[in-house]
Amino acid sequence: MALEIRPNCEFCDRDLPADSTEALICTYECTFCATCVDRELRNVCPNCGGGFAPRPIRPATEWRPGLSIAAQPASTKRVHLSYDKEDIAQHVARIANIPPERR
Repeated sequence: MALEIRPNCEFCDRDLPADSTEALICTYECTFCATCVDRELRNVCPNCGGGFAPRPIRPATEWRPGLSIAAQPASTKRVHLSYDKEDIAQHVARIANIPPERR
């Protein structure tokens, strides 16, 4: 199963095109921009509590049949948080000092 490659930051709603190097994801593919992860979320996913890694970029060139952004396009469905910013701030403050691998 391929990643959805969501089109936006779930925190600030910034556009994150499929080839963006500013997109970070958690293990559940929650998607945020690098600025929000650093400044607002402190490497804490507001949904699952995990950490973030750079979102892979799907190849533009179809090096193998059916395996490219053209053959498997990125999602166009924008995703938004289910929590308000006050709740997120409390969640982040509670666990930000715990390394992601120990959460």
